[in-house]
Amino acid sequence: MALHFELVTPEKLVRSEEVHMVVVPGSEGEFGVLEGHAPFMSTIADGAVQVFKTAGAQPETIMVRGGFAEVGDKGLTVLAEHVDD
Repeated sequence: MALHFELVTPEKLVRSEEVHMVVVPGSEGEFGVLEGHAPFMSTIADGAVQVFKTAGAQPETIMVRGGFAEVGDKGLTVLAEHVDD
């Protein structure tokens, strides 16, 4: 099973893909999201979003600054104020 992950900034959709797991730098600490995670919302801190394409894979790191993360029926959406290129 795959998790649908979207990374969005005010300017554009940065990423929309099916992945195994995403680790997000929440303002209260990092949290990991897999397919079927319970719905919730969190503010995010400046830091690294780690995207695991498959189980056991090395993560891709995307640096973000500020924003929110929402886990819902359709997967994980990270609404970042800024994404470093």
